[in-house]
Amino acid sequence: MASYLGSPPFLSHPVARSHQFSASSQAPPPPSPQLPQQPPETPNSTTTGRVTGVSAKVETQKARKSAAVETTDWVASTLTRRFGLGAGLAWAGFLAVGVISEQIKTRLEVTEQQANTRIVEEEEEVVLPNGIRYYEMRIGGGASPRPGDLVVIDLKGTIKENEQVFVDTFAGDGKPLALIMGSRPYTRGMCEGIEYVLQTMKAGGKRRVIVPPSLAFGDKGADFGSGVPIPPAATLEYVVEVEKVSIAPA
Repeated sequence: MASYLGSPPFLSHPVARSHQFSASSQAPPPPSPQLPQQPPETPNSTTTGRVTGVSAKVETQKARKSAAVETTDWVASTLTRRFGLGAGLAWAGFLAVGVISEQIKTRLEVTEQQANTRIVEEEEEVVLPNGIRYYEMRIGGGASPRPGDLVVIDLKGTIKENEQVFVDTFAGDGKPLALIMGSRPYTRGMCEGIEYVLQTMKAGGKRRVIVPPSLAFGDKGADFGSGVPIPPAATLEYVVEVEKVSIAPA
């Protein structure tokens, strides 16, 4: 007890604690530097224009093609949609038969015209009340032209007084004359007398015609630019051949 009382008092010394950190309590890493944000790329106006133009062109071509198909086959398409494939095929067959029938008809008409056309061995003069004289050279076997019909003819016109030719579609590479019966004005040497004679001719026929001045170009004459003007009060001699008679296009 003396030792206890005699011993120096017990003093507690503070213990210095070292600060240790576990792996789970380590300090967070410093933040990574952020890169500057770049503005979004805007498409090049030139490239966009080209792409848009090409797309529009493609769409236009598709639309035109589609419209053409619909315009050409709208009847067949309608029938197919409403009544089935058989109706569309029937319509296409009908059109094909119509085209073939028209071709056969044309060939038959040409064959009939050639079969009924005959050459006149001896020309005889025919005098009409209006003063026209004509000579049948070949009698046609085709159709006769009517007012409003399209008539294709070859024509040679001569001034009877001086034998000058003012029109000739027979020679060289001359082109036939196409006219509508009853139409005016006359062109390329045609006159009222020739139109009158054509009414009694047939396709394939050929005549030599003498036209008096009153049914030709009268007291004024005419000039069709062939280099041979027709003088006033001239009697004209024609050779006319009817190549084709058909219905005039609408």
